[in-house]
Amino acid sequence: MFRSVLIANRGEIALRIARTCRRLGIKTVAIYSNADVHSPHVRACDEAYPIGGTTPRDSYLVIEKVLDIARRARVDAIHPGYGFLSENEHFAAAVAEAGIAFVGPSAEAIRLLGDKTAARQLAIRLGVPVAPGSEGAVESLAEAEHVAQQIGFPLLIKAAAGGGGKGMRLVERPDELAELFESAQREALSAFGDGRVFLERYIVQPRHIEVQVLADTHGTVVYFPERECSIQRRHQKVIEESPSPRVDQSLRRTIGEAAARLITAAGYTNAGTVEFLLDADGSFYFMEVNTRLQVEHPVTEMVTGVDFVEQQLRIACGEPLDLDQEAVLVPNGHAIECRICAEDVFNDFLPDAGTIKRLELPDGEGIRNDCGVEEGSVISVYYDPMVAKLIVHAPTREECIQRTLEALAQYVLVGVRTTIPFCRAVLQSDAFQRGDYSTRYVSQYWNADRPKFDDPAMLAALAARAWADYTQRRMPSWTTP
Repeated sequence: MFRSVLIANRGEIALRIARTCRRLGIKTVAIYSNADVHSPHVRACDEAYPIGGTTPRDSYLVIEKVLDIARRARVDAIHPGYGFLSENEHFAAAVAEAGIAFVGPSAEAIRLLGDKTAARQLAIRLGVPVAPGSEGAVESLAEAEHVAQQIGFPLLIKAAAGGGGKGMRLVERPDELAELFESAQREALSAFGDGRVFLERYIVQPRHIEVQVLADTHGTVVYFPERECSIQRRHQKVIEESPSPRVDQSLRRTIGEAAARLITAAGYTNAGTVEFLLDADGSFYFMEVNTRLQVEHPVTEMVTGVDFVEQQLRIACGEPLDLDQEAVLVPNGHAIECRICAEDVFNDFLPDAGTIKRLELPDGEGIRNDCGVEEGSVISVYYDPMVAKLIVHAPTREECIQRTLEALAQYVLVGVRTTIPFCRAVLQSDAFQRGDYSTRYVSQYWNADRPKFDDPAMLAALAARAWADYTQRRMPSWTTP
């Protein structure tokens, strides 16, 4: 096992990686920007080095700075977490060239599967179903119009590189194509330094299903029970659960085997996630591969008992996987994750900023908090608005929903608006409790302009918002630190 690991990240994922390293007796090294001098992840590690800068572009995304600290700290490995440099093939190659282990796939695997058009073509060759779309990147508006005529509307424009909903646009009518095509290209170029996009038929009421995989350097690939990630805003996930209420054991195996074929054919190693769209008729279509650990990996950990960070480290050390495929494929109970983001859910989920004045995390059976902040933490505009994750496990889905609602009721975070009211409203809604929802949940059921006052869940969310406004914006001076 490694003696020391540099965690090339911040926030809750840096803390989460450090926790497993500590259990394994591995020394941890943190890096921090000027904005993160007082962040909890700095104190959680054995050593911490300033990386300078304030924005990601000036700090966590500068490969030379990260490698310089890795050399100075004499670490054996670098764990990139997710986001930042985690899916950067140049970073993976530079780490390997420096003689340091990269806790993730090879640069070649990232290059192949991180490019959505290349991954799509590989899926087609392997017989994995894909939604109708362009064969590769679409270079011009004229070509986009030609492809659109072939696949029809509605359609999606998607960035060839990266993910997280960046560079993605839903085009419902032909007259929208020109503006949205150019907009998607601009955003993709800004977010990933790569403006290439491709077109794909839009599945009208899809469910977002993903499969966690692990692959070692000895040729073994193991896949796990699926995660349902359909509760999204702006194509970004907010609530995830495992297993999906719409996937049985037979479909679980079919989708898992398709994911394993892709990973094997790509020569992939370490942790990755293969994402699919599930249609109402049970058909599924390959969407993309995320060549990193996912934000929502804890729900799979909760229903399988597998520590994925530990497995990542062992694979990067060259150890063979010691997991039984049949055993891990049967989920133990149910798990739900709520992303606690600093966003105003009643104002189009716009990010909020401020100082956390009070923080009380829920506690109890089956409750896990992956939290990257504390009282006094400043939520800035420079980084992703997700500040914590609430993960809950219970024997059944019904019990898990109830336990999660109780945990959300205990959650106190004062100083910024958060997604907690949205999460409570979703979990109380009939659609979620029936398991009858899709990626269009927000547009179908969450309408801040015309709230459904006859919906108890909406009333609860509105009441929570009113209380948050009172405590966060109108706190008496004598209670303010």
